Amino acid sequence: MAGSKTSSRTVRSVAEPARRVPVCGAYDVVVVGGGIGGVAAAVAAARNGASVCLLEKENALGGLATLANVIVYLPLCDGMGHQVIGGLGEELLKLSVKDLRGPNKTMRLQPIPECWLPGGDPQQRLTKRYDTWFNPGGYMLDMEALIVAEGVTLYYDTRFCAVTRKANRIVSVIVENKSGRSAILCKTVVDSSGDADVCAVAGEATESLDTNVRSGWFYYLKNNRVHLKELTKWYDKYCGRHPDGGIFYAGDKADDVTAQTLGTRAMQREFIAELRRQNPTEEIYPLILTLIPGFRMTRRLRGAVELEEADERRWFDDTVGMTGDWRAKGPVYYLPLRCLAGVVNANLVTAGRCISSGRTSWDMARVIPTCAVTGEAAGTAAAMAAARTAGRIGALNIADLQAQLRRQNVIIDRSFAKERG
Repeated sequence: MAGSKTSSRTVRSVAEPARRVPVCGAYDVVVVGGGIGGVAAAVAAARNGASVCLLEKENALGGLATLANVIVYLPLCDGMGHQVIGGLGEELLKLSVKDLRGPNKTMRLQPIPECWLPGGDPQQRLTKRYDTWFNPGGYMLDMEALIVAEGVTLYYDTRFCAVTRKANRIVSVIVENKSGRSAILCKTVVDSSGDADVCAVAGEATESLDTNVRSGWFYYLKNNRVHLKELTKWYDKYCGRHPDGGIFYAGDKADDVTAQTLGTRAMQREFIAELRRQNPTEEIYPLILTLIPGFRMTRRLRGAVELEEADERRWFDDTVGMTGDWRAKGPVYYLPLRCLAGVVNANLVTAGRCISSGRTSWDMARVIPTCAVTGEAAGTAAAMAAARTAGRIGALNIADLQAQLRRQNVIIDRSFAKERG
């Protein structure tokens, strides 16, 4: 009958016929998610001799950095003049501003501070942090060129769906794209989905939040000048519900993803309408909107170690990288492999905002530079495990992994640590 709807009260489920899924490839490392963490993981794994496949559901790389216009590459330093992030974290920062000729005030573009260039003044580094503001379009193109040049097999418009497992290992990831449903065989998997999608379906313990707010940085045109608007509601850095946050959303629920997008777009329309009311003679147009939901913290792994704020300067024997805190000067954190590695799945490792960071550190660990650090560590570990330990991340010789990361210019410096009783 036209216009009728089947009540969900009468139909709870439907049976989907079983089918055999064709295999479309086999790789040492499959990386799920092409944000900054996924790009770093794929590049690191490829440079360590692995065959690598990178899966991305959108049609561009960079995640929130490019598709949501969050264009600030936060600091590689501790705010006290010490660089704590090198390797791909620094390489990808330099790539982000490769095409900048100088600062642009309205677009908020800002090259590398002069004091952080070779020969820069160390005294100025005490007051100026090592960060940049980049052009998302240029960065998107340059990251794609990097992935192709490194020999990574890239699949756009491809959504991760499921895994097949044998004992305590993931043996394939199931995807869907324009070719239909297919399987990709793997020795190791890097979950850089941002939402711990692989962890969730592979049986890992996870934590989900429903405290995300409306957020959507976007560009608009005002009298032939492009401006960036960092539009967002207030959020709580400890993963609670900020009193000024308004409506809250879960990033792992379909209805909430759409609702957050619609709510954000409404905020953007309101901003443009108000700007036009205040400037009735000027030409004002929305230009480049947020193309993916601006979620900060959605779902993450609950690993063998959950990094917390109290772990500031705590040395871990399996440290695979370091980070500062973008929100404050002084803190330094060591990142252990155990907060990246799966517990149930021996050949699973995470990167980016879905690593095992607890509620006091999640907001610190979710940002671009830390995503790049964990991505490089995850990709390197996955490649080495595929070659040496039948994919088992936990069986890696930590000293060998740390030595390899240091050869890649990753900073692992115990001198920042505080001894604890």
